[in-house]
Amino acid sequence: MNLKNALLGTLLSSCGAGMVNAQSIDTTRVANGFNYPVVIAHAPGDNDRLFVCEKRGRIRIVDLTTNSLLSTPFLDVDSITGGGTSTGDERGLLGLAFHPDYANNGYFFIYHTNNSSDTRVVRYSVSGNPNIADAGSAKQILAIDQPYSNHNGGAIEFDCDGYLLIATGDGGSANDPGNRAQDITNQLLGKLLKIDINTPDGVPYAIPSDNPFVGTTGDDEILHYGLRNPWKIYVDPFACDIYIGDVGQNAVEEINIISSSERGLNFGWRCMEANNCTGLSGCTCNAASLKDPTFAYNQGAAGYSVTGGVVYYGCAIPELQGTYFFGDYGSGNIWSLRYDGSDGYSSYVNRNELETSLEGFGVDNIPSFGTDAQGEVYILDQFGGELFKIVNADGSASCITYPVGDINQDCDVNGQDLAEVLARWGFLGDSEADIDGDGSIGGTDLAFVLANWGSNCD
Repeated sequence: MNLKNALLGTLLSSCGAGMVNAQSIDTTRVANGFNYPVVIAHAPGDNDRLFVCEKRGRIRIVDLTTNSLLSTPFLDVDSITGGGTSTGDERGLLGLAFHPDYANNGYFFIYHTNNSSDTRVVRYSVSGNPNIADAGSAKQILAIDQPYSNHNGGAIEFDCDGYLLIATGDGGSANDPGNRAQDITNQLLGKLLKIDINTPDGVPYAIPSDNPFVGTTGDDEILHYGLRNPWKIYVDPFACDIYIGDVGQNAVEEINIISSSERGLNFGWRCMEANNCTGLSGCTCNAASLKDPTFAYNQGAAGYSVTGGVVYYGCAIPELQGTYFFGDYGSGNIWSLRYDGSDGYSSYVNRNELETSLEGFGVDNIPSFGTDAQGEVYILDQFGGELFKIVNADGSASCITYPVGDINQDCDVNGQDLAEVLARWGFLGDSEADIDGDGSIGGTDLAFVLANWGSNCD
């Protein structure tokens, strides 16, 4: 991660940390008419479109300049996609990720189950028409046999180093009867995989040299293991942290947030369900080697099927920058929190206000959160076939990007900002002068101001 991104990430994570509840927010419906939508994605740098996967095997385009759903699918693989014909069917087209250099190479990747209900990760290319993919350009990247029809996982995302992350479920049934999540030898289910897809046409993928089991016992593709049914992953574009929503068996739902530098973590399924001992074999409950979740909630009124979310980095609601939104598919609950960078969190909020849009539409059966190229956050309603956007409740929007060190937000890092740091030197607690977000005003905050002296708004 370069210095610019590091500085920006620091600014965003500290921006508005003490006033997360101050801004009244809501949802607005952007588009409808989808058939069991499950994924929201955008192409890098494309500010005008969102791509939404329908579970049966179609990728649809939403024109954000008109908030309209294009009638012709971007890609239609319904004929070679198995399942996805109901809200309860866990098969189908489950993942979509655009290559970081999509603007130049036109590559994008899908994760779907084929007509034998087995997993396939496939690369496609855009055609000469930017709104139509070349259906004949398929290059199979990865094939995984599935023993059951459920727990397919399916999220795919590129990390900050350009490697493709693939989240797989444990193979299904209940209680992971094959102990697949803990098996790291010839077993890619129940894992977070990391592969290099920048390979020649005759080579499906390569193995990153820093994967944890390269040169030792374990499958080279594995980055982390011990997952049950990871339903959505997210890579923070600035901090590069990885967020994983993992659906529980019958007791607890969990969110795992990990650094991109961590390798070979074991999240504990099937001997543990979040922080709970299951009584099942496969690993030792509460062993020091197991990774506890960052956040967990008991099944019940809160819900029973977590949907991993995304971090808000948009400009329309500056107070929300650095806030992670996630929800529950079963209950329709939506929450937010801020990751503290060390396996903890703050500013946990129940976002009830988002569950009914400004127009009065219910936001239910949430299968996915997503962002556009500008970092604004969207939510899907699978049953209603609708796409919603998080907005200011009063409709206002502030899209000014303030430079790091511009404490008084006058679009100029100058003596006034320096005076603010010096006046609050040694102060403990929330303050706009706490640029590095460590809870105190000191030398690092001063260094940020001096390093960006004279910087102006974009």
